[in-house]
Amino acid sequence: MENSTVAHLGIVVVNYGSSELLVQNLAPLGRGLANAAVVATVVVVDNRTTESERAAVTALAAAEGWQLLATDANLGFGRGVNAGAARALDLGATALLILNPDASIEPLAVAALLDRSTRNPLALLCPRIVRPDGSTWFDGADLHLADGRLRNRSARPATDWEPWLTGACLLATAELWRLVGGFDDDYFLYWEDVDLSHRVLAAGGSLEVCDDIEAMHAEGGTQGVGAEHAGQAKSQTYYYFTIRNRLLFAAKHLDEAGYRRWLANSRRVAWEVLLQGGRRQFLRSLAPLWAARRALRDGRRLGATVRTDTPSSS
Repeated sequence: MENSTVAHLGIVVVNYGSSELLVQNLAPLGRGLANAAVVATVVVVDNRTTESERAAVTALAAAEGWQLLATDANLGFGRGVNAGAARALDLGATALLILNPDASIEPLAVAALLDRSTRNPLALLCPRIVRPDGSTWFDGADLHLADGRLRNRSARPATDWEPWLTGACLLATAELWRLVGGFDDDYFLYWEDVDLSHRVLAAGGSLEVCDDIEAMHAEGGTQGVGAEHAGQAKSQTYYYFTIRNRLLFAAKHLDEAGYRRWLANSRRVAWEVLLQGGRRQFLRSLAPLWAARRALRDGRRLGATVRTDTPSSS
């Protein structure tokens, strides 16, 4: 790392129509960090939605002293974080806290994460994340390399697994972020955190869930989907990118045998993703099925392009 201790934290939040959540979660954090002796720069990347939302975020950023990157279009999550991280690093940040608008963390917990990062600058860190009712939302998860299914740590397969950390709340040193190059822009939404975790491990870094440090996630606060309780219908955006990006990851990172195995399993896994929203959703609309169909088609096409461009995928 550039310094023996982390002296300057960059907090990066990607906003998409969530200014009220920024008031609830980000503003108290920014104010509280000064009392925890943490020097921080907050960077909000506002993916454009409406003029009224842009005006609200602009006013909030000015009042709170945040850096605002106001985009003309929706960059997605990973590309938005990358833009915010670049601004924070340019301003001297030596560590980055990536935080969802619907996630909150106490200043002392942030300070504890920073302290942990000074001991291992090549570790990507994530706190234990709970729901507002106190139940666990995330305390580690695995990617089953044999078939591309994502599983809770408690359901870890016997072989061929790799851990990954959620992008809802992550801390990385500037050294680690530059080493791996941040998120991969190609994902837009979902699986970019799985991809980042994979590349951290490939680069010689490590992943750590800090079970003694806690953050809170109000499920689905930004998209209305994607992290809700099982059986609650999710958006077509969630279904589409979750199913498509599994195939994108396979194309980028698996050998030929592994890629073909994931392709062969793709319809079955897509159906499992749809069932996260329950069967009753199909009584109301067949749109989830069409989203899955498009995702499989586009994932195969995108994967074929990636494999052609990078035939030596590892």
